[in-house]
Amino acid sequence: MKHILFTLMQCPYHLLDDEAFIRAVLVNASECSGSTLLAVSSHKFSPHGVTAVALLAESHISIHTWPEKGTAVCDVFTCGETNPTAASVYMYDALESKSHTTETIERPLL
Repeated sequence: MKHILFTLMQCPYHLLDDEAFIRAVLVNASECSGSTLLAVSSHKFSPHGVTAVALLAESHISIHTWPEKGTAVCDVFTCGETNPTAASVYMYDALESKSHTTETIERPLL
């Protein structure tokens, strides 16, 4: 199992504050990874920010945004025959991140 944790920086405010767009990003990221999407849940904060999670048969993809800081903290956690790296790269591009930090953790089943 691979767990990719990443922070996207210098993203446009309007993308990070758009709940419908964030939900679509998670749906598309799931497709990019070859995962089976079960559900998407999200919440729009006031005055700004979105948190959302895509529940996958293979685990999850999540995002929490701070539009006022141009930042999103995300993770992609999948098992099986999926490509979580493709999902994370898609998210970097979709959210127009100018920089990011990424950590990949291999999580073995014991």
